[in-house]
Amino acid sequence: MDKYILAIDQGTTSTRAIIFDQESNLIAIAQKELTMLYPHPGWVEQSANELWASVVSVISEVLAKANLKAGNIAAIGITNQRETTILWEKQSGLPIDHAIVWQSKQSDHYVQKLKEQGLEGWIQKKSGLRLDPYFSASKIRFLLDKHHLQKEAEEGKILFGTVDSFLVWKLTGGKCHISDVSNASRTMLMNLETLDYDDELLELWQIPRAMLPKICDTSAVYGYSDPSLFGEPIAIGAVAGDQQAALFGQTCFEKGMIKNTYGTGCFLLMNTKEQIIHSQNGLISSVGWKIKEEVDYVLEGSVFVAGAAVQWLRDGLKIIDDAAQSEVKATSIKSSEGVYVVPAFSGLGAPYWKPQVKGAIFGMSRGTKQAHLIRATLEALAYQTYDVVAAMQRDSGISLERLQVDGGASRNRFLMQFQSDILNCVVERSFISETTALGAAYLAGLAVGYWKDKEAIRANFKVGASYVPQMSEEERKESLAGWEKAIRSAMYFESC
Repeated sequence: MDKYILAIDQGTTSTRAIIFDQESNLIAIAQKELTMLYPHPGWVEQSANELWASVVSVISEVLAKANLKAGNIAAIGITNQRETTILWEKQSGLPIDHAIVWQSKQSDHYVQKLKEQGLEGWIQKKSGLRLDPYFSASKIRFLLDKHHLQKEAEEGKILFGTVDSFLVWKLTGGKCHISDVSNASRTMLMNLETLDYDDELLELWQIPRAMLPKICDTSAVYGYSDPSLFGEPIAIGAVAGDQQAALFGQTCFEKGMIKNTYGTGCFLLMNTKEQIIHSQNGLISSVGWKIKEEVDYVLEGSVFVAGAAVQWLRDGLKIIDDAAQSEVKATSIKSSEGVYVVPAFSGLGAPYWKPQVKGAIFGMSRGTKQAHLIRATLEALAYQTYDVVAAMQRDSGISLERLQVDGGASRNRFLMQFQSDILNCVVERSFISETTALGAAYLAGLAVGYWKDKEAIRANFKVGASYVPQMSEEERKESLAGWEKAIRSAMYFESC
């Protein structure tokens, strides 16, 4: 019987199931869109029951599309939107409220109180994370207070999980309450050095250990799916946060390797192997993965607006009909002629962390046309990536030789060439676009021996496109100097 690996890619806006074979070929894919809930300004929620139902639906659909049975699946790998927080009743398995999505800000008042107490540096040293409602701890505190469930949580009657934990709990019929180190490192409750929950952080947030999932390796058989779901039990062999899974899917196994996912925002991760680097340049530290005794740490920087800036060109300014047209328009002119777009529509992320800064356009003249704005907007994605990469290089002391890329905007050839020029390094896009799901599949396959080791996985990697620098050093310096002026001007304008 032929065997395959099934990856569940549970993202913010959709859930997908993808089946891969041993050569990393995509056999079948199924996708289901999800409902986003916005009960108040700044609040973002989802139905945890809908998340679960979508997983069952896409697994059943993808098996049918591939004409396979559960017995054909060697293992399931799960990759998920990180930090999103779910609380549920242990006995019934029912969520006590909607899932609070990672972008949601309703727990910000807890964060601000701790900042006023001067605890941000202490928290970051333990957890690697900046004190922000982005991470799970304040979201758990919010839900416990909202529903007056502290006592029940202390008694273990109420359980917490990020999306991976909730899905494994449901898939195994409540037999496994686990999370892996990559997801646990995003809760602000795990100590980066011990890879266990930190007692002082738990006390700070008043979060009982009894409600938390057991922290496990990223690649391991945690349990098996309930036979009533898909006819036969299937081994669950991996869970990993989506950005860490993409790093693994890009085969960034060596120290200093960096991948950038160009989605709504940009998410850059550098593999720092066994070294925990406490950033001095606006980045955060997390765990990439743990496989048996091997732990790989990462430096991470997030750009808030990337693909969303192209959507703004389409939906806001209405100067392109679709994302692909941005490349055509950008290459219709030789340069942006000194125009710079700072797409700070949600503030500036890493390495600046200036949430109050607004978007801005600089350098326009009477001769500025739509094409200049489009080109400058695409260039801004590359400039923002440069800023994060530069911070990573300062923190790590490692010079970048190659950037691995994925995500929708990585198919824009103009952008990728400009990215290579500005970074002065090779930019490589994987032949397989589904690198996040592929990373989860690889990790699950390692757990059950489907792939022997990382070298066998690396042998499957194929380059889809490669870009080498073509810009002169003088032009590069001049372009970056203009970008730095634009960023500083945008920050100055907001501070006035």
